Amino acid sequence: MTGTTQDVVPDADSGTEPDASGAGAFVAEPAIADDDAALFAGDTGVLPYEARRALALVLQRRYLSAAAHPAEWKALLAHQNVLASRCHDLFVELVVDRDYEIAYKRQVREAGLSIPVLLKDEPYKRVETLLMLFARNRFRQEQGAGERAAHVDAEELVDYALGFLAADETNLAARRREVDNAIATLVREHVLDEVAEGRYRVQPVVEILLPVERLRELTAWLRSPSGERDPSAAPVEHPEREDETEPVDEDEEARA
Repeated sequence: MTGTTQDVVPDADSGTEPDASGAGAFVAEPAIADDDAALFAGDTGVLPYEARRALALVLQRRYLSAAAHPAEWKALLAHQNVLASRCHDLFVELVVDRDYEIAYKRQVREAGLSIPVLLKDEPYKRVETLLMLFARNRFRQEQGAGERAAHVDAEELVDYALGFLAADETNLAARRREVDNAIATLVREHVLDEVAEGRYRVQPVVEILLPVERLRELTAWLRSPSGERDPSAAPVEHPEREDETEPVDEDEEARA
């Protein structure tokens, strides 16, 4: 049977005694890490520095992109199986999209298993959904025109979102603040990257957040004659995160 061991019997001819440590009965485990590879006191990790950073960034951020972190992206691809295994140990799935050069995490959910949930699973707010629809459509338009990048202006986003207000809405200042906060959220989560004041580049992750099927569904819903104009009725799911506050990347801190 696998996993059983046999007693070591002394060799009657040689008169030798069995090894007291029993080392000969087991396969030696490989060394965890060379001392020279240790990154800090007591380090028992086996991954190189860039691969560790890739894993930490995937867990820390909404997603990891090759554009923002080329060295970590290269390390992630080189050590993808090991990093995926590390995530699986936490009941988290590592998703790698090589076409868009993006990696993100997703909570594992399996019927019959009691799994501690590390990642939140909550939809974007209604205003954020509207802004993502606008950004996603702009991204498709620019791609269709052969452009390498798609940009949107803050006023375009504001005008689009405010166009969905109820006819009797009077508190325009409060609604404008909601839109500004939604823009800030999408910037913080790197769906939009600010390239100049009030101007943003749409990141490819928007296509993962809003795949074609979901885009068509939401667009048809917005155009429906039913009069239902509240985007909260059609929430958009997104790559999950561990907590409500987005940690600051040390690279961004250094640039500040």
